[in-house]
Amino acid sequence: MIRWKSIVALAVFIAIVAGAAVFGIPVIERDINLGLDLQGGVYVLLQAVETDRSEVTDESISGTIEVLRNRVDQLGVTEPVIQQEGNDRIRVEIADADQDPEAVLELIGQTAQLEFLDSEGEVAFTGANLQDAGVTFNEYNQPVVFLELDDEGSRKFEELTRTHLQTGESIPIQLDGEVISSPVPQDVITDGQAVISGVGTVDEAAILASLLRSGALPLELEQLEVRSVGPELGSRALEASLYAGMIGLFLVMLFMVVFYRVPGLIASFSLVVYLLLVMFTMVGIGVVLSLPGIAGLILTIGMAVDANVIIFERIKEEIRNGKTLKSGLESGFRRAKTTILDSNITTLIVAFVLFSMGAGPTRGFAVTLSIGVIISMMTALFITRIILGVVVNSNLIKNPKFFGVRQVR
Repeated sequence: MIRWKSIVALAVFIAIVAGAAVFGIPVIERDINLGLDLQGGVYVLLQAVETDRSEVTDESISGTIEVLRNRVDQLGVTEPVIQQEGNDRIRVEIADADQDPEAVLELIGQTAQLEFLDSEGEVAFTGANLQDAGVTFNEYNQPVVFLELDDEGSRKFEELTRTHLQTGESIPIQLDGEVISSPVPQDVITDGQAVISGVGTVDEAAILASLLRSGALPLELEQLEVRSVGPELGSRALEASLYAGMIGLFLVMLFMVVFYRVPGLIASFSLVVYLLLVMFTMVGIGVVLSLPGIAGLILTIGMAVDANVIIFERIKEEIRNGKTLKSGLESGFRRAKTTILDSNITTLIVAFVLFSMGAGPTRGFAVTLSIGVIISMMTALFITRIILGVVVNSNLIKNPKFFGVRQVR
């Protein structure tokens, strides 16, 4: 006897998934973060310059990269590419859909070498002694940048203000060789507090404070190339990738239905659920989707199908050995579970290594691969199993041929 409650429950679940697809796809298109190769952004190539104060080594390059990364993080962008090229170059790529490209170029391009000069025009101390920087307002309600120095900087600044207080001279404060403020000390400053005035608007003061707060660069840098990257090529690549993915998905679904009949049809539906879950997860945790990420996503589609193939072959084998559809379903999933877990765990280990040792697009590929592998296991071992169980328990299908089994022993 057909159990209509099971059929109604299945219909409700299908309707929920369809509704999630209809209303969720526009949300995914709106909120998904695209990488530089898909949406465009800013590309900066910097050359480390060896001076009397700094030697270009792997250690100094690494330190400079960390300072640049701290600055980029203040922009709120996700998955920037900041890495060494050759022995003395640093490449910075920022997917910049919402940021002002000019503001990004200004923040990345400046080296922010802060220097306090003595009466002879020599450097008394630098931004290396800076602990904090921020924006405040003076008595004229004008934005200024306040500085807090460490113990060494406080001692040097105390000596500097004492000397200049006696002579009545100003203390030039320069950024990247350009004097940005020349305050005249009115008293000996012993608490390591300093103020830079004449910094322009509040936004300009905030940018300066961010540069100073991120720390002085270990190396002096010059810009070899600074350009905005257009999204035209990325858009074409995205369209081609999505088109290829749709064709591949259709062929996979066709294969599953032809070889596994009803289970194949259910697996095809589970693939749709899988894709929705993956995309919603990526939007929810803010993953940046790049071309390597799309490749990882398409790869996990094949892995999700692979899990279903293992399960269905086990089910067919159990049914051929004389078990009923229900018992064959249970034992088939139980036998396939270990194999699926082993194969997917090894893939997750590889993804972890790629994420740990890679950078930029490689890490994006690893993240997408990991998300896809985890969700593919969930859909294969739970969603596909539940739907198949509902279909079998409904007594709507009783003939083993609908499970791709032609002969039962």
